[in-house]
Amino acid sequence: MRILFITDAWHPQINGVVRTLSTTGRELEKMGHTVAFIGPDQFATMALPGYKEIRIALMPRRKLERLIAEFQPQAIHIATEGPLGWAGRAICRRKAYMFTTSYHTCFPEYLSERLPIPQWLSYAVLRRFHSASSAVMVATPTLARMLTERGFKNLKRWTRGVDTDLFRPRSKDFLDAPRPISICVGRVSVEKNIEAFLSLDLPGTKYVVGGGPMLASLKRRYPEVRFAGPRDGEELASYFAAADVFVFPSRTDTFGLVMLEALASGIPVAAFPVQGPLDVIGGHDIGVLDDDLGSAVGRALKIDPARCRDFALEHSWQAAASQFLNNVQPCAQD
Repeated sequence: MRILFITDAWHPQINGVVRTLSTTGRELEKMGHTVAFIGPDQFATMALPGYKEIRIALMPRRKLERLIAEFQPQAIHIATEGPLGWAGRAICRRKAYMFTTSYHTCFPEYLSERLPIPQWLSYAVLRRFHSASSAVMVATPTLARMLTERGFKNLKRWTRGVDTDLFRPRSKDFLDAPRPISICVGRVSVEKNIEAFLSLDLPGTKYVVGGGPMLASLKRRYPEVRFAGPRDGEELASYFAAADVFVFPSRTDTFGLVMLEALASGIPVAAFPVQGPLDVIGGHDIGVLDDDLGSAVGRALKIDPARCRDFALEHSWQAAASQFLNNVQPCAQD
């Protein structure tokens, strides 16, 4: 099958959505499918206001239609609700193509953190976007229930996996700092609630790996924290493995792929008891969920790292890609 992904989140961005899409594409190719991605890198772009490292396509519809025609897809998946997503949706509807979508990010909650936009209005826009989809793929049961309550239809599960060859236990010597080392990996921005981690009174050393609009200001406000900036590949995996506990302070992430990457590295997780952590960590002795995040960190440090690794080994990208494949439909009906 010739499968086309249309996405506003793509390289050189470093985030869970990009890793999910690119890894799923590689797994589908291993299964014998032909995969193509259309992202902002193929268009004229502008920086997303407030996120200069994220660029979005400008007036992409005409070129996007040409690129779709050139690839001749048999299935189309629209991964994001940005300019490319909306343009792809319009093209598919005009040509009577079936397509699937996925819900990766709680934009209404993120927007309300930064702008006076009511969540009900944002959800109305997103509901309209996804209403034309033959299947709206979501990562967790909690997210599916939340979207169902908000009137979304045609929800299908598409879980996540982890590269257990890359993310694995390694030497702790990679980081030379007083222990225990607490680490947070992700975009350094207000919606990630990172100050809930930075403000904790914890023994040892705190590390933050990632870039974002708040990086410079938080480095000034928390000089005792070690900010490593964006990291990827082997270097990122080394940061994970060298830590003693992974702290996930977000209250709005729909999944939190970084939690699986930490667990695969043999690192327990401390997080709030909200969607994402509840689905990944809840019911398993691999992390601690508590509204008192500092208490969660202290208790998570006592968890056996081998248990974390064993849990991650059960979550393969191959299984996640197979689930995705079961959800897609031919874009043209015979």
